[in-house]
Amino acid sequence: MKLHLKIWRQAGPDAPGRLEHYPVDGISPDMSFLEMLDVVNEGLVRAGTDAIAFDSDCREGICGMCSLVVNGIPHGPDRGTTVCQLHMRRFKDGDTITIEPWRARAFPVVRDLVVDRSAFDRIIAAGGYVSINVGGAPDGNAIPVSKTVADHAMDSAACIGCGACVAACKNAAAHLFVGAKVRHLALLPQGDAERHRRALAMLDQADAEGFGSCSNEGECEAVCPKEIPILNIARLVREYSRARLAK
Repeated sequence: MKLHLKIWRQAGPDAPGRLEHYPVDGISPDMSFLEMLDVVNEGLVRAGTDAIAFDSDCREGICGMCSLVVNGIPHGPDRGTTVCQLHMRRFKDGDTITIEPWRARAFPVVRDLVVDRSAFDRIIAAGGYVSINVGGAPDGNAIPVSKTVADHAMDSAACIGCGACVAACKNAAAHLFVGAKVRHLALLPQGDAERHRRALAMLDQADAEGFGSCSNEGECEAVCPKEIPILNIARLVREYSRARLAK
């Protein structure tokens, strides 16, 4: 396959960025998208040019580190998958592919296609845990939890924190991520006692990080690799939690 790549290049967070054109040939349709970028980088290194910086880790669609916007779509055109699971057979010979990083004030560019997503870590540190002292850990089956509740909690826990929801939202909102983390522990009896304090802490931290407000258009759900069925729950939880804590 011959492809025309337009790739965002940026030397650092304070440097100006630009899209650069890279014509490539000999790409196998069986390659994954990241394998294709590896081939491009090998050619750049042989030519004495700086390789394109991009994030990757598991390459199994689990961790979400492969955070790229492909032709304007976070994680690319295939629904319910990450970039590392996107294959070049999804494109046609001669296609032009534009590759950009996540774009959000809360996700500053480190270099090229790599962004700093530590804002998510700080949101988790603010309230994504259970701190109630309950003594020794009980047996996992000692606390009855209905299958319906367990299934909903597992759906929320499936969020991999990749940030695609932020990249898809025109306001760079993180409501899908925060809503998933709030809902995950709030549904379980172990997290019930702190659910209101935890929700407010995580939402306040999200605001402090510079994430925007939900657009209420559902772009985030459309690109979520785990297809988490949560939309705009975060703000509703905040108002409810404030009311409960005020009593």
